[in-house]
Amino acid sequence: MTATTAQARTAPPAPQEARDDARKAQRAAKRRRGGAAGVLMAPFFVLLTLVFLIPVGTAVWMSFFSDDQPGLGFGPERSVFVGLRSYAAVITDPTFLSGLGTVALYCVIYIPLMVIGSLTLALLLDSGVVRLRSWAQLGLFLPHAVPGIIAALIWLYLYTPGISPVVEALGSADIQVDFLGLHTTLPSIVNIALWSNLGYNMVIFYAALQAVPREVLEASVVDGAGPVRTALQVKTPLVRSSVVMVSMFTLIWALQLFTEPMLLHQSSQMVDTRFSPSMYIYDAAFSRNNYSLAAAASVILLIITIAVSYGVTRWTNRINSAEEDAR
Repeated sequence: MTATTAQARTAPPAPQEARDDARKAQRAAKRRRGGAAGVLMAPFFVLLTLVFLIPVGTAVWMSFFSDDQPGLGFGPERSVFVGLRSYAAVITDPTFLSGLGTVALYCVIYIPLMVIGSLTLALLLDSGVVRLRSWAQLGLFLPHAVPGIIAALIWLYLYTPGISPVVEALGSADIQVDFLGLHTTLPSIVNIALWSNLGYNMVIFYAALQAVPREVLEASVVDGAGPVRTALQVKTPLVRSSVVMVSMFTLIWALQLFTEPMLLHQSSQMVDTRFSPSMYIYDAAFSRNNYSLAAAASVILLIITIAVSYGVTRWTNRINSAEEDAR
């Protein structure tokens, strides 16, 4: 009995029991990983809820209601359900559609200049052509540290005739330029945005270029590729994901154009209070006190931004898939 009991105690567990123990250990490890992931992701979801989901839900709710006064307008205001009336008013408003067209033209001009310009600067810094690289990076990034309102005020000073040293210098050379004229207002706004954000995107591209394997670059040099060919055919394709990311973020911010035209509105008749969709929303909410209209315009702008971003993402994914299939 004693020997049998000792053998039973030292005998290995049955295969089924071993599998059960392994499953329990796996479930416990999965719960621990899930708990750790939940703790790490909790701040993100809290911020997402506070700064995005709640404001969007509030805007959607406000867009279906409008303040109304019964009788002859002498009674107290009350909130009335109006359905899609505010959305119909926004979509049929020529000023809102004109603002969408202005922003679309702004994106066509601004986004290629931003992406190509910042990528070119990053390639120049990575190639070693630029001397004092650290100081060059600091000088290019410094405008991004200037708040957008301050940057717009600086450029407004440089654009305004009579006080601008740039306009005065051009005038002394018999070159008359109205930076806030009919055909130059939008390029002037593009120039302000480029000056403010070019260095920031350059840093993103430069960091991506630093991750490119050096042996790949050495192999291209051995194959006879020059600096320009290496930059265009070797480095640029390897940082394509960064190009897509910068293009996407630039597109999202461009659709929300507000600060630059809002300040230029004070000095240019070409920039009205509904120059862009964001300015239309601001005017509806704080000038006309029509919060239902402003909320509806905000929701429409959000839908357009999501749709365009989704379309760009699908398009880039198809291009990548086609190139992988061709390989």
